[in-house]
Amino acid sequence: MITAGDLLAEGTGALAAAGIGNPRFEARLLLEAATGRSRARLVTEPAEPVPVHETQAFRALLARRATREPMAYILGRAEFWSLPFAVGPGVLVPRADTETLIEAALAAFPDRGRPLRLLDIGVGSGCLLLTLLHLFPNARGLGTDTSETALACTRRNAERLGVDSRLELVETAWAEGVSGPFDLVVSNPPYIPTAEIAGLEPEVSLFEPRAALNGGADGLDAYRAILPDLPRLLAPEGTALLEIGKDQEKVLIPMAEALGFAVTTRCDLADIVRCLRLLRPR
Repeated sequence: MITAGDLLAEGTGALAAAGIGNPRFEARLLLEAATGRSRARLVTEPAEPVPVHETQAFRALLARRATREPMAYILGRAEFWSLPFAVGPGVLVPRADTETLIEAALAAFPDRGRPLRLLDIGVGSGCLLLTLLHLFPNARGLGTDTSETALACTRRNAERLGVDSRLELVETAWAEGVSGPFDLVVSNPPYIPTAEIAGLEPEVSLFEPRAALNGGADGLDAYRAILPDLPRLLAPEGTALLEIGKDQEKVLIPMAEALGFAVTTRCDLADIVRCLRLLRPR
């Protein structure tokens, strides 16, 4: 019978051939998922036999990953701010870069007990809004999206995190039909220029939802829709936090300032400006 060590070697080779970085680590994740064995057990007992049905399950997962399907879709989960989020096809995979907005929110609202009213424009998996509801137990939040798949994913995640009683979801474009005021508006809108999507890593370009990526010819279409709507959505002294792509602040800051916003920025771990903080014009 084939052993765990045999399968780990097989998976490592297949993923390396597919161009995946850190193939042994990913092969081990797939083997854990297929067998239900812990990482420690796989490491300390590599000669342990693996039953045929688990071997078949592992090879099925391996075949999916070798096509460059995102690991998060295969495992059905991703971590964000150390919280578990269910994800799947049709929903953008949460990224560490987006945690920059959570850091900015905590800096802007240090009182965790404040009864904030939150809006997430383009809620996706719910990673931003649900994390904020988790961190601010007296807050209430509303999330919008045009994708029923994304909204259903957010609902499931809200139930798992125990914040569903403080959540409302609306299927709409941006914030159309939404009434404020909100103390905090967050958004991670699509901001990749259309022509650049095909050149992204296959996990993104081939599998993640195009609507969550495509920002139009210059990547800024979503901001042209969102920015003019913020004055009516934000409460006095309200704050908006927008995720942006590399160097987009050079255009977006003047756009926001032209609408009367005071703008500051926050960088991600790579020292790239990733978040714009907009204070409501008086």
